[in-house]
Amino acid sequence: MNRSIPTGGRYALLDELRGLCLISMMVYHAMWDLIFLFGLSADWFLGLPGYLWQQITSWIFILLSGFCVHLGHRTLRRGAEVFGAGLLVTLVTWALMPSDLVVFGVLTFLGSAMLLTGLLRPVLDKVPAPAGLAICGVLFFLTRDINQGFFGFEGITLAAVPSGWYANFGTAFLGFPHLEFYSTDYFSLFPWLFLYWIGFFLHKAVGRDRMDPLRRSVCPPLGWAGRHSLLLYLLHQPVIYGLMMAGTFLL
Repeated sequence: MNRSIPTGGRYALLDELRGLCLISMMVYHAMWDLIFLFGLSADWFLGLPGYLWQQITSWIFILLSGFCVHLGHRTLRRGAEVFGAGLLVTLVTWALMPSDLVVFGVLTFLGSAMLLTGLLRPVLDKVPAPAGLAICGVLFFLTRDINQGFFGFEGITLAAVPSGWYANFGTAFLGFPHLEFYSTDYFSLFPWLFLYWIGFFLHKAVGRDRMDPLRRSVCPPLGWAGRHSLLLYLLHQPVIYGLMMAGTFLL
């Protein structure tokens, strides 16, 4: 037996990948603050490099969250906690930083996805992994651009979404934001639920018997960050903003 791969306990590499994504998010948000709140000029961030950075980090984080549903036993409880944390972020930004308002951000989405997955688990578990991957992959491709008013994927436009679907706050939660909707961090239920479920079915396709290599630890500090990702995510923006404000007074 390879002694470098423990046979029990947590899947350390999954924690470390989550921690790496979390740090990437933190740095991205720090750059956003520097540019939009403190006037830093960085054209690359506003262009394709910044977009790819944000998308790659988000995609991996959402896929990983769906993949790890099978490793927990309290999906509904965890979903309620994460949804509540998302609501807290909305209330705090609305009260203290309305120009940086977060409505239906990533925490609200993840909490919603966990709650729906927990409720629908008996049905989802009956779907074969290849079929689930194919169906969710197609649906994600078709709905990726619905926030912008089109069925399609990353600029590949297939058809326009009926304008009447973009009606109110409720439709914005689903993925159809009305004209007055504003949020600096927006992850609607669709299309992102389909990406979350791709992670869910990917776990089924891989199978627990083939996951032992994921128990290997490469960077324990990243694993610690991954295990405390919710708390760190809630704290990182106030801490970053406070440090930047302190820096402006000292310079």
